[in-house]
Amino acid sequence: MTVSAEQELVRRHGRDAGAALRLAEPLAKHTSFRIGGPADLLLTATSVDLLCAFLASAAEIGVPVTVLGGGTNVLVSDRGVRGLVVRLGREFEYRRWVIEGGGASVIAGDTALLEVGAAVRLARVVADAVLRGYGGIEFAAGIPGSVGGGALMNAGAFGGELGNVIDFIEGVSRRGERRRLVRTDLEFSYRKLALPVDVVVTSVRFRLSRSPAAKLRASVQEVQAKRRGRQPSGFPNAGSIFKNPAGEFAGRLIEQAGLKGTTVGKAQVSPDHANFIVNLGGARAEDVRDLMSLVQGAVWRRSGVWLEPEVRLVGDWDDAAPSCSEAQE
Repeated sequence: MTVSAEQELVRRHGRDAGAALRLAEPLAKHTSFRIGGPADLLLTATSVDLLCAFLASAAEIGVPVTVLGGGTNVLVSDRGVRGLVVRLGREFEYRRWVIEGGGASVIAGDTALLEVGAAVRLARVVADAVLRGYGGIEFAAGIPGSVGGGALMNAGAFGGELGNVIDFIEGVSRRGERRRLVRTDLEFSYRKLALPVDVVVTSVRFRLSRSPAAKLRASVQEVQAKRRGRQPSGFPNAGSIFKNPAGEFAGRLIEQAGLKGTTVGKAQVSPDHANFIVNLGGARAEDVRDLMSLVQGAVWRRSGVWLEPEVRLVGDWDDAAPSCSEAQE
């Protein structure tokens, strides 16, 4: 019997991974869209060492690797994902404050360096920073997803971007090597981080500045109020579907095209915010992708603007079908 590359990966490391490694795991329950077929192998990494071992072996024996992160901002194919899918476990949910010129136990000074595990939710980082009186990241209040995913897409809102406050990133290369990428290694642009090497982000260090706590709390409350007033609630979604074109808002262009409330299957352009597609219950990935293509075509015909997806298409897609993934980075 021929042993597949995935079976070889399990043979080498399955005992070390234990329950953290699952076969044919449905990914719908691991994504904010609540959509997605099974992963051949799903690893919930419990340490950097385990992550290094799996990635090194996957590279050696030719197993493709997909990083799922917090499961936001992604659309996973109904057919699932071939090879190894990696998520980070609770061991990557730490936060450590280091004050410049002081030690880890010192919480004082004008500049704070906050080291955060990549699995921490951005909302928790904002809450921690505001509690201690440090600002620069309050714009991220309410942004869904994890620190690692947010760093890789340079997540932002209301004029702020994570790239403005990231000091360095630590990760593991696709060959299983630990890497630290300092500020000069990182090239941030709108909703994008270009890295000199492809890494699974394991931690991020933020550089924050002292600010009056009352001012920070007011900023967070304002951001949260804006989000509540503009974004849909009650249905699974993946956040903003399209990037904002230069000088324009994707949601406004979609609304001007008369597409609010438009449905394909159980996927719908949100009546609350046109740059969100929601899962009304039982939506397929194909429904969402077809609705994205419909939106792109309608906006192009009306405004002459091609909307570039912000959501990332992941997994085994039928290349012969119409797809908006060709506009992705």
